[in-house]
Amino acid sequence: MKEKIIFYDDEKNNEFSGITKNTISVDKSFKYIKKGFFHSALTFIVYRIIMTPIAYLWSKLKFGLKVKNKGVLSQHRKDGYFIFSNHTLMAGDAFIPNIYAFPKKVYMVVHPDNISTKGTKGFIMMCGAIPTPTSIDGYRGFLSAVEQRIKEGGAVCVYPEAHIWPYYTKIRDFSDTSFAYPVKLDAPVFSATVTYTKRRLRKTPRATVYIDGPFYPCKELKPREAQKELRNRVYSTMVDRSQHSTYERIKYVKRETEADERSYHDTDNIRR
Repeated sequence: MKEKIIFYDDEKNNEFSGITKNTISVDKSFKYIKKGFFHSALTFIVYRIIMTPIAYLWSKLKFGLKVKNKGVLSQHRKDGYFIFSNHTLMAGDAFIPNIYAFPKKVYMVVHPDNISTKGTKGFIMMCGAIPTPTSIDGYRGFLSAVEQRIKEGGAVCVYPEAHIWPYYTKIRDFSDTSFAYPVKLDAPVFSATVTYTKRRLRKTPRATVYIDGPFYPCKELKPREAQKELRNRVYSTMVDRSQHSTYERIKYVKRETEADERSYHDTDNIRR
């Protein structure tokens, strides 16, 4: 089997999910949280009766999922907290947090593309999506939704790398922007590092998730400094945990010139 290679130029901005959509508008008119008995009942059915079992079976059967150090989450069983994870799977990044955080409900900060497929917006929102705004006037509603979910005792999952790099085994550099949420809300943070190892007779690698934390915002620092310091602790931990990956399903190569890519002409290249 030929080695698969992806060439990249910018680890912070290149996207390799292969998905393009007509992104819907998420502005001040967007309704993040709906109320009412009927909607609550339907949400329970969608999340607990349909999605959670599918997530469990899919994660176990496709990836042989293992979770290490899950017990640290029990320290905040009744409290809301944030989870920061590396972004390396399509459906897996939506499913796997619901396995290790169970029975807590997981809400995910997602790109608006995730709710842009016609006819799926309501279902995805019931599954816990919190789409980022597409305009400045939408941030008030977005931040209010994040705050409410934390106060309700939920887990808010963030993928600070922002873009999907399938099966990538390292941790990409990411900004401290999203760490403003736990600093503002004085909420605990956990990291979830997905790693990959080769399995016998299976092309798809085993996924093992390492949970670490809790990390708390430093109250002695000013908010902006605490945000950066918190990011650095989480990033360092994820980099250390990523060393447990021993199998590259896809090789990522930084492209400096077009000649770099042409030098791999005999391999099974995947181009941007």
